Amino acid sequence: ELSKKDAAGVLDTVFSVIGKAIKDEDRFSYPGFGTFTVKERSARKGRNPRTGAAIDIKASKTVGFKPAPGLKQNLVAPARRRR
Repeated sequence: ELSKKDAAGVLDTVFSVIGKAIKDEDRFSYPGFGTFTVKERSARKGRNPRTGAAIDIKASKTVGFKPAPGLKQNLVAPARRRR
């Protein structure tokens, strides 16, 4: 059995490796789990929710994730058939 502290250490290492891989190669794929990719977000107009004033939002990068088909099937409950 793994303690919470040890599990946190393992996850920190895994996410560090994934972060380095997508920074260097723009993608990281783990078969059976999914693929992490870098996605570009273009500059756009937005609104300040408090004041309603128009603001410019700069272009940025974010991380996208696409689950593997097997993982997705395990998470989604099968639809019930209607008679």
